Amino acid sequence: MSQSYEVIFENNKKWVESKVAEDPDFFHNLAKTQTPDYLYIGCSDSRATAEELMGAKPGEVFVHRNIANVVNTLDMSSTAVIQYAVEHLKVKHIIVCGHYNCGGVKAAMTPQDLGLLNPWLRNIRDVYRLHQAELDSIEDENKRYDRLVELNVQEQCINVIKMACVQERYILEEQPIVHGWVFDLRTGKIIDLEIDFEKTLKDIQKIYNLTGSDWVMSRKTK
Repeated sequence: MSQSYEVIFENNKKWVESKVAEDPDFFHNLAKTQTPDYLYIGCSDSRATAEELMGAKPGEVFVHRNIANVVNTLDMSSTAVIQYAVEHLKVKHIIVCGHYNCGGVKAAMTPQDLGLLNPWLRNIRDVYRLHQAELDSIEDENKRYDRLVELNVQEQCINVIKMACVQERYILEEQPIVHGWVFDLRTGKIIDLEIDFEKTLKDIQKIYNLTGSDWVMSRKTK
């Protein structure tokens, strides 16, 4: 075992000691059932860890991460996480969080064969296609890159809302609320894109309504 690998176990030991020093019952309580209010869907990028950037404690956030925070309804991993969070954990908020300088988004903007990554990155290329006129009008490449990050978050939020489990629970409880965020690695700040879901969904509700009832996902909790 290399020294760099061993340091992880040393860090874990120190973390355990610090937690027990703060609260002797910390791990006893942690072992109980989880009741998080938030489902966080983010990027696998090592620089954008969910709990740390949110200042959240263990047990407060249910997390799913993949390359470029994609929600593809054909992906059993992300859909299983969402359904479990909505139906069993009863989360109140679903957050899709992208980040600027995302390697996955940048790769999707590059005309290059990336092998097994191609079908995954096609999800982001599809976002570019949907918003091509806006993106191509942005002359600055870095700003265009940032804007695709934002638009990708928006489209993935819509993919969350397309799911029947989300629609059905929202009709009954007006939860969960879906949010689109971007983490700015350059400043450390979380940016709420304040996506107007009511306006966005008004045109697609007829197509994606799986319940036969009206559902508006932009309503704020009190």
